[in-house]
Amino acid sequence: MAGSVNQAAFCEWLQRVGDNALILGHRVSEWCGHSPVLEEDIALANQALDLIGQCQLWLGLAAEVEAKGGSADTLAYLRDAAAFRNVLLVERPNGDFGQTIMRQFLFDAYHMELLRALATSSDPRVADIAAKAAKEVAYHLERSADLVVALGDGTEASHARMAKALKSLWPYTGEMFMDDATDQAMADAGIAPLPSSLKPAWDDTVAHVLTEATLAHPGEGFHHKGGKRGVHTEHLGYILAEMQFLQRAYPGAVW
Repeated sequence: MAGSVNQAAFCEWLQRVGDNALILGHRVSEWCGHSPVLEEDIALANQALDLIGQCQLWLGLAAEVEAKGGSADTLAYLRDAAAFRNVLLVERPNGDFGQTIMRQFLFDAYHMELLRALATSSDPRVADIAAKAAKEVAYHLERSADLVVALGDGTEASHARMAKALKSLWPYTGEMFMDDATDQAMADAGIAPLPSSLKPAWDDTVAHVLTEATLAHPGEGFHHKGGKRGVHTEHLGYILAEMQFLQRAYPGAVW
């Protein structure tokens, strides 16, 4: 049961899930007002809102488990870069529209499998958050997969851009499936699956969509960038500089 798990490990795991949603949500929000067409601008803005809403639930629970009087806001706005636990994939720059969509698809396919598994979590709070998030992420995955296919199997130019995005992002996908002691503690308590257990289903989804998109699968052995969480690129510092400016400039500000 959740009560028997090491609370520090539980808090760490909750921050990993919450930080993925927070950082990717912020990245996606950068498209607001800059998307290629109005429909995509609205869709991406709504997707960013979904992710930030999910982040608030995960980090709110993390603050509750941590029991230090914090909140989702303090975890989001008052931690330095080294304390964030997101995978490197969600930090990657937006690049062009094709790169943003490919990044989204590769993460969505993982995110969906994680939330499906969390539906049977031994912690009812985790299961409840996952059930809500899964409804949103199912749409995210459907949309990003459709766009990967449309662009990959589109014009010569769009195909080339999607192939370039896939090659650039693929090395960062392996980190999503790396197990460590925290993951093992969560699995032993029945709270969450081992990340490695999600990979076969992710592989199937990705292979199917890439085939429809006429994009060459990068193959095994290429997704290896990343590593211990808390080791980030300069991109996270840029994201936090924007995201945390108000709270750091005016500590305790509310509105």
